[in-house]
Amino acid sequence: MDNLHFSMGQFKPIINISEEGRINLINQIPDITKTLRNITKELEPDQLNIPYRQDGWCIKQIVHHIADNDMNAYLRFKRALTEDEPMASSYREDLWAELIDYMKLPIENSLVLIETLHNRFAVLLTGLKPNDFSRKLRTQALGSITLDIALQRFVWHNRHHIAQIESLIKNKGW
Repeated sequence: MDNLHFSMGQFKPIINISEEGRINLINQIPDITKTLRNITKELEPDQLNIPYRQDGWCIKQIVHHIADNDMNAYLRFKRALTEDEPMASSYREDLWAELIDYMKLPIENSLVLIETLHNRFAVLLTGLKPNDFSRKLRTQALGSITLDIALQRFVWHNRHHIAQIESLIKNKGW
């Protein structure tokens, strides 16, 4: 199950990421929506409701989750840039995935949201000075982390969920 859940492995941060490494991460953000659109464009509506693993989320839930998670991440970044080490709010992603909007709304709603949010996020990130990435936020799960680590987690999290969708598509032969 861990191979299906973490098909690309667990998150491992680069503690002292280079400026080049940071720019590389930021440049990956706009490609996330393109990749999501590309891997889901040929899927039938019933395929979007198939879980990627037993007791896992379906593709539709994953896409809606990415939108919700990335909105939260964007707000955490803005708070960390304007407050001294704010406590990042958490949410029950498992329960959010059971709410009616995840089942009723087409993934296109979330894809448009992700695309718009990622464009805005990329503008924010490219406008920051290198020392801005050393600002911190706190989370219940991770404690105090820098924005450098938060950026790495952001990109990893999206790639992690894309890998889950891709593994389902591959395993089903779609």
